[in-house]
Amino acid sequence: MQVILIQDVDNLGGKNELVTVKNGYARNFLIPQKFAVEASNSNLKQLDERLKVAKVKEEKMLAEIAKVVEVLKAAPVKIGAKTGTSGKIFGSVTGVQIARAIKEQKGYEIDRRRIHIIGDVKELGTYKARIDFGKGNDTELEFEVVAE
Repeated sequence: MQVILIQDVDNLGGKNELVTVKNGYARNFLIPQKFAVEASNSNLKQLDERLKVAKVKEEKMLAEIAKVVEVLKAAPVKIGAKTGTSGKIFGSVTGVQIARAIKEQKGYEIDRRRIHIIGDVKELGTYKARIDFGKGNDTELEFEVVAE
């Protein structure tokens, strides 16, 4: 029997996927638990429509990500830090500080958990961080640590 999965099912498939399973499994478990619906003509048409809408939404998201990446690569983000006499900064630069600087200087709000700093930032200078936008979309951001 063919069914359309409404949500992810372990060892079977993901949401909006058409799978073939045994009749008893579909009738006794998947359909009553609202994990799947029967693959009738009307349900298949609804699936096609949902997939089209998801594709359009993903294309818009990719275009927006490309625009954000372009703005981020235009110029390095400057982060102020308090320094000692030898040029070393007190503490270290974190993802929170980078996210705040991006919001203030570039106008985009990026979640601090998506920012991964490459290496340790203990002195003044230029460093790199990786920003993960999800689904394999990531970019490298250059930021400069300057004295406050």
